[in-house]
Amino acid sequence: MKDGSLVMSTQAEFVNLHFFRERFKRFLPNSQAISLAFILIVSFALIYSLSGVLMPVFASIILAYLLEGLVAKAEKLNLPRLPAVCLVFSVFMTGLIFLLFYLMPIVSQQAVELIQQIPDIIRRAQTEILRLPKMYPQFISENKIQEIMFAVQKELLTYGQNMLSVSAASVVGLVSALIYLFLVPMMVFFFLKDKRLLVEWFLQFMPTDRHLTVRVWEEVNVQMSNYVRGKFVEVFILWFVSYITFATMDLNYAMLLAVLMGLSVIIPYVGATLVTVPVFAVAYFQWGLSNDNFMYIVIAYSIIQALDGVILVPVLFSEAVNLHAIAIVVAILFFGGLWGFWGVFFAIPLATVVKAVLTAWPRIGDKSPDMLC
Repeated sequence: MKDGSLVMSTQAEFVNLHFFRERFKRFLPNSQAISLAFILIVSFALIYSLSGVLMPVFASIILAYLLEGLVAKAEKLNLPRLPAVCLVFSVFMTGLIFLLFYLMPIVSQQAVELIQQIPDIIRRAQTEILRLPKMYPQFISENKIQEIMFAVQKELLTYGQNMLSVSAASVVGLVSALIYLFLVPMMVFFFLKDKRLLVEWFLQFMPTDRHLTVRVWEEVNVQMSNYVRGKFVEVFILWFVSYITFATMDLNYAMLLAVLMGLSVIIPYVGATLVTVPVFAVAYFQWGLSNDNFMYIVIAYSIIQALDGVILVPVLFSEAVNLHAIAIVVAILFFGGLWGFWGVFFAIPLATVVKAVLTAWPRIGDKSPDMLC
């Protein structure tokens, strides 16, 4: 009897062990999956915990990664690595100087002028709103309008107080900006110049069994590089076309609105909706609804947005991974909440990383690479 109970106990333990082992394999089917999971967890933890301290380093890595594609193309033209890096870095610095010393002053000046016009805009808006009860008494009353205006004035007062607090903290922001302007370009140059040396140093800390990780990275690298570089091209084209259009039509704050148009494509779906309000508002308070120029601005804006969606996006992102609209919105909210502007900008590439990991992750019934070796 003892032998029988011992056999039954051994069988039960074997069944339980087999059950837990199968459950474990469901999530971590092989050592390569364990390596991939370890790399992802450690990378996310380091970036999340050190982003506040090492943000200039992360920004430099991102910029060097984006410029590496241009360096690689220059190398394909039989240009040695160092001259290729110097050429690409010179183009990068030229663009940075143009941004800082030409574009930013114009945008800042127009933004200040627009802010100074806000009281006049509010007064005109109040005049128009107070006419609504007379025009549509069956829909809205004068008391309701006054309640709405009081709430708006209260919000504007709070916004003004917040702007003063931001201005008080601008000295700290200026110091940080100066640090970025000095450190980031320098680190970008060395990241590009010593790429192979830095990659070899970094790989010595990685797990040796990383075939699955390499496969995921190759897919992510293609998708991310195509998306980010395409997005930069889209921002530039939309800014340039919008500025030429607005300046030709003599719209106030043309450069500021063109920059907003370019930056709006960073946030899919949401950005185009948000930028519509300032463009139409400036055109309305400049000309009014009855003026033909207002309708011309509306038509021109609609054409630019249509050409961007119908022609520019398919051409630039033909090789990008298609993501569902809900996945894009969730990625923007999640990564934007973690890393602010950079999180929003890289929301779709990071969502692509998640999709690539889920696609490459071994499933039950797949042959384990450990068994094949």
